[in-house]
Amino acid sequence: MSIALLLLIALIAGLAIGAAYMSRRHRTLQREQFIRGHVFSRVLLDGLRKAHPALTEKDEFLVARALRSFFLVHLRTAPAGIGMPSRVVDDLWHEFILDTREYSAFCDQAFGAYFHHIPAARMIPGISRDAGMRRTWRQACLEENINPKHPTRLPLLFAIDQKLAIANGNIYSLEKPTQASTSSCGGGCGGFACSGGGLAECDAGGGDGGGDSSCGGGCGGD
Repeated sequence: MSIALLLLIALIAGLAIGAAYMSRRHRTLQREQFIRGHVFSRVLLDGLRKAHPALTEKDEFLVARALRSFFLVHLRTAPAGIGMPSRVVDDLWHEFILDTREYSAFCDQAFGAYFHHIPAARMIPGISRDAGMRRTWRQACLEENINPKHPTRLPLLFAIDQKLAIANGNIYSLEKPTQASTSSCGGGCGGFACSGGGLAECDAGGGDGGGDSSCGGGCGGD
């Protein structure tokens, strides 16, 4: 086989790979745009208000924004599992899932596949929980232009329960805990939170394990 033919084959292969990459990138950008522009129905927000009567309409929109942020995390990390840091955002996700047709149609357009909700009780403790929450932490920070390893503030997904004074919400801190312990900020889908500190440690080890702080828990998805 001549050198010219080999070069032609390499060129064609390179163009095919480049075209496939550009197609995937275009599809991802379209899905990001769809997620950012999605408007949750009044019915879903009313369902959230029943679970949290103290929320104002402005608060509801903030929760909806945080759920969109969570969906963007999944889009960027799939098929790896992620963790849900917020109790109130998880409650809105639950409401959305109950509208089975709407949620299924949303997943098809946003992700190309159904995004499953995994209850805390079915998540594997330890590394898998920590790794999922680390992925969420890293991507939520990057979405808001926060350095995951040296944050100066919490991203919305990690700040919203405290900001809205959610009962039994998950509270996070940028400070390291004074004692090496794992705090539980409520049972069920609230799961374990990095209550008392060390959230920057969630980005240790490249965001996929390692580190000494327990940053996992809560509901997850994959």
